[in-house]
Amino acid sequence: MRKILVPTDFSDNAFNALKYACQVFKYEKCEIFIMHAYADEVYQQDKLTKRSKLDVLKEEISRNSERQLKKVLEEVKHQYPNPQHNYKIVSAFGSLIDEVDDLVNAENMDVVVMATRGETNDRSITFGSNTLQVLKYISCPVLAIPEGFEYHAPKEVLFPTNYLVPYKRRELKLLCDMSGSFRSTIHMLYIDPIKKLSLRQEDNQQFLRDSLPKAKLLFETSQEKDKTIAITKYIVHKDIDMLVLVNSRHSFLEDMLSQSTIDKIGLHIKIPFLVMQNLFR
Repeated sequence: MRKILVPTDFSDNAFNALKYACQVFKYEKCEIFIMHAYADEVYQQDKLTKRSKLDVLKEEISRNSERQLKKVLEEVKHQYPNPQHNYKIVSAFGSLIDEVDDLVNAENMDVVVMATRGETNDRSITFGSNTLQVLKYISCPVLAIPEGFEYHAPKEVLFPTNYLVPYKRRELKLLCDMSGSFRSTIHMLYIDPIKKLSLRQEDNQQFLRDSLPKAKLLFETSQEKDKTIAITKYIVHKDIDMLVLVNSRHSFLEDMLSQSTIDKIGLHIKIPFLVMQNLFR
């Protein structure tokens, strides 16, 4: 059974991410955890000066969190009834990053699905601070859904790679199953002015072939020096539905998650963004 965690701040963007999770995994048996972490809501109150007031406020926000989670659950069940999907709601007094990390480890989650931006929805940034931290530090694949994205099947998937980063079989299986559900084409894009692969790169390329048997694989090369330009051009020209990157030292994602690079590429990435983690788990 696929285990999916969807954090929510009860914004439209967060609900849109939940809808995407229900649709993209509609053919799989899933347990979907809808989680709200509310510690920041408690501590951000300016008038808090006494412990007694803190306890009262915490109880009030906790009840409100449970009430809103039940409302979200009713709505998503109404819109996307699926006998293969079971839901759990989790209201937690803690920071979003800590609670996501704890639940990922406790439940051995397969993927976290969340909006690129939450309630604040600052359009001057590509990823909200919470999403950015989850992308960087949670040891589980993260699927980030852009604001206002209207679901369509991920038929064309872009996977830029230098064939140097080691891959996890479990996370490639997630991608394999998703691509198999929709008979997707995965475009493996090698970005390097020098075309020839080393023996190590050839072995890693073969490992990808063996690990993604359900998808049609296209192996492409771009001689563009700027990785972000190469990726954004490819997304536009090939009408890509989903971007896949691996989080690892010296990977494309490490470059792309610098703020300057995010600002550069963010204007063009209006598609779901799957980050596979090459971190210890």
